[in-house]
Amino acid sequence: MASQPELMDRRPADAAKERRLAELRHEAETTGHVTASGVTALGGPMPQQQALPAANSNEAYYGLPLLKPPTWIWTIPVYFFIGGAAGAAAIIAAVARWTRRDPALARDARRIALIGGAISPVLLIADLGRPARFINMLRVFKRQSPMSMGAWLLVAFNGATMAGETLRVIGRSTDRRLLKGAAAVGSDAADAAGAVLGSGLATYTGVLIGVTAVPVWARNVRTLPFHFGMSGFATAACLLELAHDDPALHRIGWLTAGGETLVGLRLESDRARAQLPLRHGSTGRMIRLGGFLSGPAALAIRAIAGRRRYGRRLAALVSVAGALITRFAWVDAGQQSASDPSVPLALPPVRGKRL
Repeated sequence: MASQPELMDRRPADAAKERRLAELRHEAETTGHVTASGVTALGGPMPQQQALPAANSNEAYYGLPLLKPPTWIWTIPVYFFIGGAAGAAAIIAAVARWTRRDPALARDARRIALIGGAISPVLLIADLGRPARFINMLRVFKRQSPMSMGAWLLVAFNGATMAGETLRVIGRSTDRRLLKGAAAVGSDAADAAGAVLGSGLATYTGVLIGVTAVPVWARNVRTLPFHFGMSGFATAACLLELAHDDPALHRIGWLTAGGETLVGLRLESDRARAQLPLRHGSTGRMIRLGGFLSGPAALAIRAIAGRRRYGRRLAALVSVAGALITRFAWVDAGQQSASDPSVPLALPPVRGKRL
C-alpha cells in the first residue's frame, strides 16, 4: 500500500490528456486504427523511426525483417548437390542391374551412391559444428518434419548401400553355393531398398526448404521437390555419361534437361513479389545461369551434337555445372528473401493446407 505522503503528492490527471485519450479510443473503435504517431523514448530499447508505415502497407515492424536469414555455410548447398546425385545414382544402379545392362555401369552408379552417401553426413556435420548435433537429430522420428525424416533417410540410405556392397564382397570371396546365393539375394534386396530411399533423398531437400516461412522458398514449395529431383537425376546420369556410352543415360539427359527447362519457364512466369530474388541481383543471375546450363543449353547441345561422344560429354558437363550453381543460388535466394522487410511473411502449409 502507498504511504500517506505519497498519496498527498499525487496530482490530479490533466483534463486535456484525458480528452485526447478518449478521442484516440473512439478513433480506434470506429476506424480500426490510430493515425497519431507514438512516442519513442530516447535511450529506450525500441529502435527510432521517422514515421509509422501505413495500415495497409507490407512493411515490417519499424522496417526490420520479420525473419532471421538462414545461417547455412557452403557445405549445405554442396550437400543438396551430392545427396541428390547419390540418391538418383542408387535408382540408376538398381534399374541397370535388374535390366541386365552393362555391369560396369551398375557398378559405377553404386559407387557414386556409396561415396555420395558417405560424404553427405560429413557436410551436414560441418555446418552443425559437431557430430553430437547430428546424432541428436536421430533421437526423434517425426513424420511431419522434413528435417527429421531427412536425417533418417540419409542414415537408412547409407545402411542400404553399404550392406549391398558388403554382401557383394562376401559373395565374390566365397565358394560356397548357399552363401553365394544368399549374398546375391541380400544384395538385390539392399539395392531395392537403396533405390526407394534414394528417391526420397533426391527430393526431400526441396521439401525441406519449401515448408518454411522464407517467402521465396514457400512460394515454390510445390516446384522445389520436382526441381531438385530432376537436377539430382541429371547429375547422376551425366557423371556416369562421362565414362559410359549407354543410350539410356543419353535419354535420361534429354528428360532431365526438358524438366529443368519447364522449371525455368515456371519461375520466369511467376511475377510475385516473393520471387524478386530469383529475377534481380546476383542471385537472379545465378538462378538463370544454372537453369540455362542445366535446361536449354544441355538440350541444345544434345540436339546438335548428341550423336557424337564429345557432344554428350559436353552436355553432361554443362548439366552438372548448372545443377551445382542452382543449389548455391537457391540458398542465397532464401537468405535474401528472409532479409527483405517488404515481403509479407509466408506461413508453411499445415496438414496439406496453406494458412
